[in-house]
Amino acid sequence: MSACSASAAPVAEGVVPFRGDRQAGIVTPAQDRLHFVALDLTTDNRERVRALLQKWTSAAERMTAGAETAPGGAVGGNPDGPPADTGEALGLPAAKLTLTFGVGPGFFDKLGLDPALRPAGLAELPRFTLDQLDPALSGGDLCIQACADDPQVAVHAVRNLVRIGFGTTSVRWSQLGFGRTSSTSTAQATPRNLFGFKDGTRNLKAEDGAELLDQHVWVQPGDGPAWLAGGTYLVARRIRMHVEIWDRTSLAEQEAIVGRTKGEGAPLGAAGEFDTADFAAIGPDGLPRIGEVAHIRLASPEALNGVRILRRGYNFVDGSDGQGHLNAGLFFVAFMRDPHAQFVPMQRALANKDVMMEYIEHTGSAVFACPPGLSDGQYWAQPLLEA
Repeated sequence: MSACSASAAPVAEGVVPFRGDRQAGIVTPAQDRLHFVALDLTTDNRERVRALLQKWTSAAERMTAGAETAPGGAVGGNPDGPPADTGEALGLPAAKLTLTFGVGPGFFDKLGLDPALRPAGLAELPRFTLDQLDPALSGGDLCIQACADDPQVAVHAVRNLVRIGFGTTSVRWSQLGFGRTSSTSTAQATPRNLFGFKDGTRNLKAEDGAELLDQHVWVQPGDGPAWLAGGTYLVARRIRMHVEIWDRTSLAEQEAIVGRTKGEGAPLGAAGEFDTADFAAIGPDGLPRIGEVAHIRLASPEALNGVRILRRGYNFVDGSDGQGHLNAGLFFVAFMRDPHAQFVPMQRALANKDVMMEYIEHTGSAVFACPPGLSDGQYWAQPLLEA
């Protein structure tokens, strides 16, 4: 697919182009806020779904440009009918809003699509050791990821797309996030998670180049059905972090569990955050300086036959759990070429060996296939529905 004219045209400050070879919101420099929603289809009528995706695409393109879902949508329509736009983003800038769309495993069966169109990578993820998955926080036939530097802009986008989908889709679950936990650009400082550690230091970056991103992030021709070539897979995991227990753990133990210093974020035994971790180094006690079950060792490409993923997660605090503890943690979002060849072995190693598992639990899980970007006139999932 060639880059479309809309992507090449000048854009206003704070506006991320909606159309292009890839969907925005993947290698786009990570914004500060997230509103993620997973939806279920409530119809098996393919034409109704096609019409909805056309409406969603039109509204999404307008909102990412800082406009209402439709011209005069909030106050310019029929005063005796509901407004076409809910209005809470009136007067706000686009705030680098991106909207990223994906389809889940159930999308194909519910619409009676040719089984050959369902990519093998969209198989449900296996259950991992210690998973405590809540079905109400897992799965979905469709997903929309809204990222922006203003939380109201992100919430407005999801709210209006959900509203447009009434009668064709229903919300299965959603998640708000703040304080991105990974950098997707070398221009960004590494953020911290709610355990206080810099997170995603070795994450893939937009500047890593086409060859590396093609190898690890973008689905290649021949990987599966043609409609997904140039797209990617999205894995979402809601990870509850037991911050109260972590906060009573010594600094030395925290650093040993992670394998990095808490202040600088350097691998143990190194000085700087981006220094190469020396997994062969032996400490004064005669043991590996970076422990055999340290988080950064288990998740490293060196331990996983070169596997890498593009992380794009966010912190969340969803009030308290009614027992005096914060319901808080990490909403893990990652993009990859093949979740079963990349995420599954990584998560299996962490679930089975990572001491950090004593402080966290995975409560939600989902996998989606994200089509490539849109050329002029295309709507979300058009190559799939018209295959």
